[in-house]
Amino acid sequence: MADLRRPERTFTIRQLCNEFKATPRALRFYEDKGLLNPAREGLNRVYSHKDRVRLQLILRGKRVGLSLTEIRELLDLYDENDEGAAQMARSLKKFRERATALEQQRDDIDNALIELREACNRLERRLTEIRPDLLPRAADYEQVLRARLDGHAEAMLGK
Repeated sequence: MADLRRPERTFTIRQLCNEFKATPRALRFYEDKGLLNPAREGLNRVYSHKDRVRLQLILRGKRVGLSLTEIRELLDLYDENDEGAAQMARSLKKFRERATALEQQRDDIDNALIELREACNRLERRLTEIRPDLLPRAADYEQVLRARLDGHAEAMLGK
């Protein structure tokens, strides 16, 4: 198997799409946004090792919720002279900010779930008091209503 880390190695759009489970449209989009810069051989795009690494970083950034603008800022910071130190420092800051935001979202979701479970319990208690016949079918209530409405519509049309 060829070493994917060789700087002189090139890749076709199909190879990168297969490797990263991306679409050709996505790669062309990233190219239009200036995130990738493949060479051309006629009409074919030829991606370098650097393009492959950039694509990997783009997809990783998207997975953790970074915007394309944020991803571009991080990619543009790469400098071989400092071994990527400026890029790493900025990435660390961005990743910590994103982790904090995701933790807050998780807390918000946990609180929403608690509220929903409490509301379900209240609704079940109230249904038990006023219409216990509906309680076993509470999960199917929409279907029961739809059947009743369909029956009502048929009765209206039959008149």
